[in-house]
Amino acid sequence: MIPRYKPSPGSTMSLAFCGTENNSAAYNVDGGVLNNGCFLDALNVVPHVFLLFITFPILFIGWGSQSSKVHIHHSTWLHFPGHNLRWILTFVLLFVLVCEIAEGIVSDGFSQSLHLHLYMPAALAFMAGVTSIVYYHNIETSNFPKLLSALLIYWVLAFTMKTIKFAKYTEHGIGLRQLRYCITGLLVLLYGLLLAVEINVILGRRYMCFADPTEVKPPEDLQDLGVRFLQPFVNLLSKSTYWWMNKFITSAHKRPIDLKVIGKLPIAMRALTNYIKLRKEFEDQKRPQGTAPPGPKWIWQALRKAFGRPLILSIMLRVLADLLGFVGPLCISGIVHHISKDNRTIQQPMKLLGIYFISSKEFLENAYVLAVLLFFALLLQRTFLQASYYAAIETGINLRGAIQTKIYNKIMRMCTSNMSMGELTVAQICNLVAIDTNQLMWFFFLCPNLWAMPIQIIVGVILLYYLLGVSALIGASVIAVLAPVQYFVATKLSHTQKTTLEYSGERLKKTNELLRGVKLLKLYAWENIFRDSVEETRGRELSSLRAFAIYTSISMFMNAAIPIAAVLTTFVVHVHISEDGDLSPAVAFASLSLFHILVTPLFLLSSVVRSTVKALVSVQKLSEFFSCDEIGDEQEPRATLTSGYSNHNQNKYHAVSSSESLPSSSFLSRCLQPLKVVNRKRPARDDWNNFSPRGDQEADGVSQGVDQDTCIKITAGYFTWTDGPATLCNVDIKVPFGECSRVRDVFVFVGFIVLLLPPRTHTGKLTMIVGQVGCGKSSLLLAALGEMQRVSGTVMWNSLPSPECHGDESPTPDRDAAGDGTVRKRGPVAYASQKPWLLNATIVENVTFEMPMIKSRYNAVIEACSLQPDIDILPQGDQTEVGERGIILSGGQKQRISVARALYQQTNVVFLDDPFSALDIHLSDHLMQDGILKMLREEKRTVVLVTHKLQYLPHADWIIAMKEGTIQTEGTLKDIQKSEPELFEQWKTLMHRQDQEFQTETVTETMTDLERKNLRRAMYSREAAKTEEDEEEESMESEDDDNLSQVMRQRATIPWRSCGAYLSSAGPLLLSLLLLSQLLKHSLMVAIDYWLARWTSHVISAKADGSPRNCSAATQDCSFSHAWYLSVFSVLCCLGIVLCLATSVAVEWTGLAAAKELHHGLLNKIILAPMRLFETTPLGSILNRFSTDTNTIDQHIPTTLECLSRSTLLCVSAMAVISYVTPVFLIALLPLAVTCYFIQKYFRVASRDLQQLEDSTQLPLLSHFSETVEGLPTIRALRYEPRFRHRLLQFTDANNIASLFLTAANRWLEVRMEYIGACVVLVAAVASISSSLYNQLSPGLVGLGLTYALMVSNYMNWMVRNLADMEVQLGAVKRINGLLRTEAENYEGLLTVSQVPDGWPRHGEIKIQNLSVRYDASLKPVLKNVNAHVSPGQKVGICGRTGSGKSSFSLAFFRMVDMFEGRIVIDNIDISKLPLQTLRSRLSIILQDPILFSGTIRFNLDPEMKATDEMLWEALEIAQLKSVVKTLPGGLDAIVTEGGENFSQGQRQLFCLARAFVRKSSILIMDEATASIDMATESILQKVVMTAFADRTVVTIAHRVHTILNADLVIVMKRGIILEYDTPQALLASEDSVFASFVRADK
Repeated sequence: MIPRYKPSPGSTMSLAFCGTENNSAAYNVDGGVLNNGCFLDALNVVPHVFLLFITFPILFIGWGSQSSKVHIHHSTWLHFPGHNLRWILTFVLLFVLVCEIAEGIVSDGFSQSLHLHLYMPAALAFMAGVTSIVYYHNIETSNFPKLLSALLIYWVLAFTMKTIKFAKYTEHGIGLRQLRYCITGLLVLLYGLLLAVEINVILGRRYMCFADPTEVKPPEDLQDLGVRFLQPFVNLLSKSTYWWMNKFITSAHKRPIDLKVIGKLPIAMRALTNYIKLRKEFEDQKRPQGTAPPGPKWIWQALRKAFGRPLILSIMLRVLADLLGFVGPLCISGIVHHISKDNRTIQQPMKLLGIYFISSKEFLENAYVLAVLLFFALLLQRTFLQASYYAAIETGINLRGAIQTKIYNKIMRMCTSNMSMGELTVAQICNLVAIDTNQLMWFFFLCPNLWAMPIQIIVGVILLYYLLGVSALIGASVIAVLAPVQYFVATKLSHTQKTTLEYSGERLKKTNELLRGVKLLKLYAWENIFRDSVEETRGRELSSLRAFAIYTSISMFMNAAIPIAAVLTTFVVHVHISEDGDLSPAVAFASLSLFHILVTPLFLLSSVVRSTVKALVSVQKLSEFFSCDEIGDEQEPRATLTSGYSNHNQNKYHAVSSSESLPSSSFLSRCLQPLKVVNRKRPARDDWNNFSPRGDQEADGVSQGVDQDTCIKITAGYFTWTDGPATLCNVDIKVPFGECSRVRDVFVFVGFIVLLLPPRTHTGKLTMIVGQVGCGKSSLLLAALGEMQRVSGTVMWNSLPSPECHGDESPTPDRDAAGDGTVRKRGPVAYASQKPWLLNATIVENVTFEMPMIKSRYNAVIEACSLQPDIDILPQGDQTEVGERGIILSGGQKQRISVARALYQQTNVVFLDDPFSALDIHLSDHLMQDGILKMLREEKRTVVLVTHKLQYLPHADWIIAMKEGTIQTEGTLKDIQKSEPELFEQWKTLMHRQDQEFQTETVTETMTDLERKNLRRAMYSREAAKTEEDEEEESMESEDDDNLSQVMRQRATIPWRSCGAYLSSAGPLLLSLLLLSQLLKHSLMVAIDYWLARWTSHVISAKADGSPRNCSAATQDCSFSHAWYLSVFSVLCCLGIVLCLATSVAVEWTGLAAAKELHHGLLNKIILAPMRLFETTPLGSILNRFSTDTNTIDQHIPTTLECLSRSTLLCVSAMAVISYVTPVFLIALLPLAVTCYFIQKYFRVASRDLQQLEDSTQLPLLSHFSETVEGLPTIRALRYEPRFRHRLLQFTDANNIASLFLTAANRWLEVRMEYIGACVVLVAAVASISSSLYNQLSPGLVGLGLTYALMVSNYMNWMVRNLADMEVQLGAVKRINGLLRTEAENYEGLLTVSQVPDGWPRHGEIKIQNLSVRYDASLKPVLKNVNAHVSPGQKVGICGRTGSGKSSFSLAFFRMVDMFEGRIVIDNIDISKLPLQTLRSRLSIILQDPILFSGTIRFNLDPEMKATDEMLWEALEIAQLKSVVKTLPGGLDAIVTEGGENFSQGQRQLFCLARAFVRKSSILIMDEATASIDMATESILQKVVMTAFADRTVVTIAHRVHTILNADLVIVMKRGIILEYDTPQALLASEDSVFASFVRADK
């Protein structure tokens, strides 16, 4: 610091514009007023005063009318050209003016009085500069360009005055060595440039000197009220500080952020815009050679050209920010260096024009100047850094949207065979979307580091070398040597994470099986076996997690320890090799800051390298995916449509080459002629044997007019799924027309598809395709739709888009998607695939499927498909979401919804692929009668039906019989009777058998009734309870319905209770170790730096004390000994390194212990919970606790906890150190702390909402991809590609805007925290400089305080960010705690296990006395005062309508329901006194749903491993399965896949029977065990029960009444009470018995 010259004792410090010294040259005007320095400065005041006087009235009174704003949503419209340049120049101008003020103050320090002219004009200029930009902003957004004339005059005046001043300085020989001369020259340049910008606005907008001003329109985005992401539209200041986000973030406290709040994306950021940009670059690469170059290189080139420019901007900003980062250490060095110098001789500055001039060197030797420069450098560096981050992330998000759209368009054109033959799975495609596009996005985000890091490292090492010499290189080499170790650890971490994921997947699979089969496990008392199995897998997962924790703790340790090791090495070497051991505070603390800067890029290196490798792999995958076969590749001839009408080719197929013009279609009104419907209720055999004359005429008519009436014709067709042999060979078929009178134009393609359009009246025709399983029926439909690869032959279509769908075929911007402009070859076809395909949407959306809702039509379709009873069960009716792949529905329900969709579509052609496969005979018949024969025929639609139900063949107008991939025969039924009599007789036999089944099947509850009952039970959860998140929200709403502010307050509070629960679950020992190690570590870190400050200060003072003694070189006393200080420093550093290791291990081990304890507790609670929990909580919700939430607790919370504790303690220690060094800092700390508090408070709420929104918008996007892949044939058949593309764009944009807002919110926080950090640095610097100068504060402590202040902004940032992350992650703990509060079943009994007889129950006698049962204390009883007695060995049948309480009766034996009254006594023991495990292990039950677990057959029959092989084989033989199991590889050890999918439904049910037999318990309960199996399997079951269980008590819950006709006792139930109780014979004898009425109804 340069001290001020002291005035003489007689004078006083007085105030005057030009100073008050005697004989002052400042007032000398002998050479003319312009040669007086003070006058020149006074002259420069004029422009600024003019601007302030002119603009203030306009600014404060009001700047014009707002009328121009009413048409647009935002006041952010930037009207004038040169906008950003003006802002940049104004910022530079303000900085230069601050320098001019500082220079004036420093220069004035040499005078004996205050010379206001040295800095007052500059201060006024600063005010005028701020006013100019505020004034400009308001004029611009108000669009009043004429008011800019005030600025024009100001720039002219300011430029003129500064030029005069600059010219006079030059004239008097003042040159570049004087700082004021340089500043004046810069100001002349800046005012000149601003004047040029103003003139450019006049020329652009023509508001002055032109007769016709330019009319401008606001951007389209700003006219859209829905666009609320304003970053591209706001001014530069708002852009760089995210000021426009203030309102958005503060409003999150008032209402939660959702998609409505964040609005739409600006056009330039939408997925479609970016996709078009990317596609253009792809096409530009194709043009020279006509095809895309192979390999990933072309993708990289396209990405570079499409998205490279904003990335270059991001890289430039990043490099600038990193270079500015070095200003901090240099300024610390300069400040400490100058305040540590004492009593220097001061050279008198030059005096010219009556005033003092100083050089740049003298200016920068002022410590206060360095403090202000440091403040500005920090502001600029942080602004550039955040701008770089934002530009990179925005580019990454735009790129992700473009790539996802390109992937989707590729999917739309992909050959189905790629997926059907296993080349690509749905999971692989979803991985491309979810993982690989994100890898590319993150690569673009980290890409600027690739360029900035080398520069940062090189500059850092150079500066360290400049400060410390060779020792700095040794210290830097320590970091460089350990960087590869860090990379190795990062690689190991990645590998361990993969292993952990595999174990997690296996554990989840077992947990899923456990939850799905929990009812069976409880009934068989196998909970502990399956729990142990899950725990075993969890053990392996925890071992992997332990390795993960070790590598994570090593990584954390290295991050913390390497800077300490580098500093220690450097200082030890420096003290030993430096001749004078010069270790001043300036050098020490500047080096310390530089090491902290240098460590960051070297640690980032591992992340950047890994990200780059992943991006390269992802692009390779994308390249392979984009090179897959496309369906459009087969379009050999290409044609274009021209307008014009032609009807000369009505009677013949007419091939048109690609050069010929084709006529367009025209449509006439649909005819409404009624058609006679064949009555299915009449026995079908009449139709077989006696064809009516009407039938003959119809058949003849079809055969005679084949050419004109053909809808589809395939000639000599060979089709394949792969490049191997053809799946379909020599296909020659036709499908007759079925549509109304319509005049059509004919156009035909030779080759793949030919279009035939004979304009004549048609009726609805039904074509049936029949044949054995696997003969190629479904493939034939797909071949006709163009989904299979054609080897040879032709497919000819006589169909065009129907008027309802025609409007949807408008060309999309995606030429990739529509076959490069090729004309559509056929109209839309309503296609119901064999495997039902449903959207993750409501039932009504699945049925209408993008079509307008016509209520009458919708109701007719629902009725035809018998869906109304199913819809009535659902809580929200047809507005119920069916879940992904229709997860809440049974197979039959899914099948009927899929068929309903095909019926609802208003297409001319309908393809139904085996729609009856999952339906019982009643439903099949109803669908055939009302849906196909009535509805479709009445609408004159052509129907192609694939079926195995041969009894419907008489209704067919045309039959195609297939065998082994070829056409066996085709024709009408009469034709086939004549030409293929053997086949006809075979069909006739099968038809009789199927019809007999229909007539004799005795059903009380049909399969459909049971489906509905299951659905009712599944959906019961929706009525009884919601998921826990909904519960939280609902409870909050119900409690505080009128008090929204209280709800918002709850959202704003941190979940401390969950945090306490998490930490306490780790145990007191680990928790205390964690807290102690963290506190000790950070105390030691401060101690190391404090000792360094003390050491270096003593070095300085020793030098100062040693100089007066004029020691000779030989005198030993004069040399300063570093040994003691170095020893203590080394010990402290080594302890610090040890504690770094201890804390990182403690954090990870705490996390691991908490994760282990929480999962163990959760699994135990769930497995012992009552069935009520599983009936009222959706399975997915419970499974989420074991998957997503457990993963969060396992892997994310420990890392976040470590980061949060570290950043918080660093922040606290930094504030403590600064306050210790300069206590006056505490005064400034209070407002800064209050500001920080409010910033974090608002940010946390907004950040949590945005994170959840980003996650929730990603799920529909991924779901849409998987749905599209699975339903590709259906979508393409209906020609709905454009609609699905549009939905994709909506989902992508929704996800992208959530990501962009989250990014902007993070930048909003960081910019504010960095600015507060810069203020902390400024306050700390000024306070410490003043303390040092006036209170003799040691230079070492000044350096210590400034080093900590410099790092405080980073710590504050991380503290708030981690606090927000922690809050989101603790939600997982909160949800798991919610389940941990579940009350377990009462497993204890009044009797102990030893008190229960070994063989109990030996006889199987059951006494039910006054039993009343309910599912929950809050619900009504389901059984009321039931009394019954079952003798040992009796066979009891229980029947009744759905909901009569039959199943509740069976569950009561196992105490699965609340028996609140009465009792059940089995073999003289009251079951309520028994331990639950004992009771359930002694009884057997066969449930309606056969449940098998993945594993072996042995495990499925006997998980307890108690039975011998002989017993198992005996059980299998009884169940008629021995022969089946014998043929399997491994026999009893043969593998059973998940859910027993490798066995049929009937076989699975028989395995359940064998399982029950292995138990050999004397009581067997069959709960509707035959409900979902065919009659053949059922008869086996009944036979087995009667023989193998002859001596045991069997209670059968009847599904088909005839199954209990042979029972000893029948119980008929109704609404929870016993209606009838007697032998079947006695009940049948009574005419008015309910049982007798059931039996009669079945016959």
